[in-house]
Amino acid sequence: MNGDYAIETDGLTKVYRSAFRRREVRAVDGLSLRVPRGATFGLLGPNGAGKTTFVKLLLASVRPTAGSAFLFGRPCWEAEARRPVGYLPENHRFPTYQTGAGMLDCYAALSGVDAAERRRRIPELLELVGLKDWGDIRLGKYSKGMLQRVGLAQALIHRPRLLMLDEPSDGVDPVGRIHIREILRELEQQGVTVFINSHLLGEVELFCRDVAILHKGRLVLTGAVKDLTLGKGYELSAKSVPESLQAEVLKLPGASSACVNGAFQARFDSRETANRTIDLLRSGNCEIDSLAARTSTLEEVFLAAVKGQDGKAA
Repeated sequence: MNGDYAIETDGLTKVYRSAFRRREVRAVDGLSLRVPRGATFGLLGPNGAGKTTFVKLLLASVRPTAGSAFLFGRPCWEAEARRPVGYLPENHRFPTYQTGAGMLDCYAALSGVDAAERRRRIPELLELVGLKDWGDIRLGKYSKGMLQRVGLAQALIHRPRLLMLDEPSDGVDPVGRIHIREILRELEQQGVTVFINSHLLGEVELFCRDVAILHKGRLVLTGAVKDLTLGKGYELSAKSVPESLQAEVLKLPGASSACVNGAFQARFDSRETANRTIDLLRSGNCEIDSLAARTSTLEEVFLAAVKGQDGKAA
């Protein structure tokens, strides 16, 4: 496989079979996906879509039923392929009797970081995640948001080239979410591949450049966020539009309109219709407030993709 990709899968499949019933569940079903080095990539999907199983397959904690998976061009079940990976699971559990610094020291040692580097690295990371004064406090005293922060530090302890995060902002307040995004942006600038598995579509839209949407184990949509959220047509807002002109606008091809809080709002499928509407409104001395290309939110794209698949199944 191509080493230019941090993650590359081909027909990856995982089937869980019941021991007591003749029943099987395809948690991941023929998934082929590529994540380039240095990408900021979001994996989305409803509960049960197969996101967590996919991550477990990449980390070789479960074995695939069929297909293959590679990290930086090497089979993911090879230990050397996983060495440059930092991982923060969703429901992580650190020993509550350990201090923040003690836990980081333990995980750094397990990751092969030597003692001298650990002494330098741990204070740096605690300061980076906003826990500079909490290193000698037991984890049992940490809030959920603080545990997420120290968990991120744990994932970064060995300077990974691929960072895999499962719900990294879960339980973190808005200020903390901004802080985490800033940390991840800095890592992106350093060439680290950041792979996020999340339900928080707003967070993914703000940070990730590319996304993939899973549904019932299958890949249903993938692409750049800016392309997926690019709407069709234009939206216009204006004031003091008489009913006669509103009627003229509605006669134009692909135009629709409404009045919201006294403002005239119109939508058009084409640039030509938008320009003809502007000419009409100017001829009537109307005040045009704005004209912009229509866009969709990532949430709208996600819901359309999932509902479209459900409709096919029906």
